[in-house]
Amino acid sequence: MNASKISSFSLKQTAILVATLLVSSAALAAPFAYVPNEKDGTVSVIDTSTDTVVNTLPKKGKFGKKIQAVAINADGTKLYVVVRDKNAVAVVDIAKSKQERLIKVGDEPEGIDISPDGTTLAACLEEEHAVSFVNLKTNKLVHTTKTQGRNPEHCVYSPKGEWLLASNEASGNVDVIDVATHKSVHLIQSTKHPRGIGFSPDGKLAYIANEAANLVEVVSVGDWAILHKIPVGLRSNGVKVSHDGSRVYVSNGGDHNISVIDTANNTVIATIPAGERPWNMALTPDGKKLYVANGRSNSVSVIDTVKNEKITDIPVGKFPWGVVIR
Repeated sequence: MNASKISSFSLKQTAILVATLLVSSAALAAPFAYVPNEKDGTVSVIDTSTDTVVNTLPKKGKFGKKIQAVAINADGTKLYVVVRDKNAVAVVDIAKSKQERLIKVGDEPEGIDISPDGTTLAACLEEEHAVSFVNLKTNKLVHTTKTQGRNPEHCVYSPKGEWLLASNEASGNVDVIDVATHKSVHLIQSTKHPRGIGFSPDGKLAYIANEAANLVEVVSVGDWAILHKIPVGLRSNGVKVSHDGSRVYVSNGGDHNISVIDTANNTVIATIPAGERPWNMALTPDGKKLYVANGRSNSVSVIDTVKNEKITDIPVGKFPWGVVIR
């Protein structure tokens, strides 16, 4: 074999080896937690294997004067950030730590969610009393649905994507939007000030935190009847359902802790301390750790869900709103 052929062979083998190592590295990489810092206009990136902040998005400057919810696509390449002062959602290339574009969605967005099939982003528009829908292939606003309630805050898709629930801060109810028709087809009359929402993995139940009533409502999906009201802590707001549906985690903003609900009997089985004003949360893919944004202590609490104990508090930016993990 002559020198040129050996060189060509070596280059090909090296390229294959590098590609293999990159794939292996990506497969073994720990999930990352993304935390929007509302008052800084930045997103803190936490390596969940070390529980340390390893990056801040964007690389330079900030997304806006006030950011809130974030969502991430299935392959973990794009982060979507609500930029409230610009009435928009920023699309962020995670690998480049850079904003790619800004999608205008409507007046005063706060909560967002991505459909289970990954094609659509829904944004709750508080001051417009509406929910907007963005096609994520074209990054264009394709529809806006007026809510029956006032000041929708959290938007959450059902596991199969046929329903979208929007909790209305001002009117104390929850809109049920039929995704196929883009129409609000029902209002769930909540107890008082509904906030965070979570679905059971099978999509048969919805759990709704009622901040002013200090309880979680368990709602039957389809007939939208309230089946149970579970007392939790003071100013309950965030909701996260475990991957197997056996537990529901509720952040209690006034008590600075997390209630753990056993869904088999709808009772609180543990209360775990967090930081000040705990809010929205996320679970690691294996379900073993819960990350809680603490708005007033500028930190994220990490909770061991097996032991129901706090592991640590991670300093982040000013007024963290929530967490997504991929």
